[in-house]
Amino acid sequence: MSDAKIPTHAEQDHPKVKKPKVGILLSNLGTPDNYDYWSMRRYLGEFLSDRRVIDYSPWLWQPLLQLIILTKRPFSSGAAYKSIWNEEANESPLLTITKAQTAKIKTAMQARYGDDVMVDFCMRYGNPSTKSKVREMTEAGCQKILFFPLYPQYAGATSATANDEFFRALLEETWQPTARTVQPYFDDPVYIDALAQSIEKAYAGLEKRPDLLICSYHGVPKRYLMQGDPYHCHCQKTTRLLKERLGWDDTEIKTTFQSKFGPEEWLQPYTVKEVARLAEAGTKNIAVCAPAFSADCIETLEEINEEIFESFEHAGGESFTYIPCLNDDDAHIKALGTVIERNLQGWLD
Repeated sequence: MSDAKIPTHAEQDHPKVKKPKVGILLSNLGTPDNYDYWSMRRYLGEFLSDRRVIDYSPWLWQPLLQLIILTKRPFSSGAAYKSIWNEEANESPLLTITKAQTAKIKTAMQARYGDDVMVDFCMRYGNPSTKSKVREMTEAGCQKILFFPLYPQYAGATSATANDEFFRALLEETWQPTARTVQPYFDDPVYIDALAQSIEKAYAGLEKRPDLLICSYHGVPKRYLMQGDPYHCHCQKTTRLLKERLGWDDTEIKTTFQSKFGPEEWLQPYTVKEVARLAEAGTKNIAVCAPAFSADCIETLEEINEEIFESFEHAGGESFTYIPCLNDDDAHIKALGTVIERNLQGWLD
């Protein structure tokens, strides 16, 4: 039954207005609709055309992208997605996990605020799009929207481009909702504690304690750091705070960066090379976690568990443990809920 009503003092031909709500819109990176060639081409085309991700001149980049990269890469990327695809639900693991996260956060927020909130998620690339979910929220009566990019550390290529897409969606709304965006939460004690709990739990289940924990973050070109992007600093601080929360010393934990793309120098050390160097130097038992990812995805399930693992093994490594992302773990949901509640102050409290 619709809760839309004609305002009390309005004329009878006045459009009906929905009961005001606050929207909480979670945003993650994105996912192809399937792993076939055309689904992958559409997804990669959108992703790699984002100037926040690849900032080369479009006059140079787009011919290379359209004529060469998008001719070949959908096949290799599609094979990678196929190896991790949730065949039962016919969707990527990132989508499955994001749905589970959203369901738990929705339960927690409605227990706290009742029907005054609407919780949903969107993807920066692919479906469901940010634009479609902003439209759904405004049509449901959301006069305020809290937009939450699920990236603990800020980067132009993640948090900023998610916000860009959110702002573009607002441009098309006749009754534009009041908006807030959630700041990065890389140093929030509740996030660090959830991360530490996941490490402690994983280590407790191992017969032998790893010699080293690798914190592998998604990489970006070093040039972005020199231009003022704080991502590198946020990653380093996350590792330091995690180390302090665990009570470890510097010899037990290390920061690296993965997923290098293109010819220029990226943030180093590169995970895939560093694990091989460590194995060759005698570090035979390692664990790897991915603190920059709020949910397991192609970069963790395929790249870390397959490519990076193989690099370590081929260099003489003996024991490799991947510690899953926080996903929909209760400690993670509690941490995200705490961040959301803090950002809703003044709207609902």
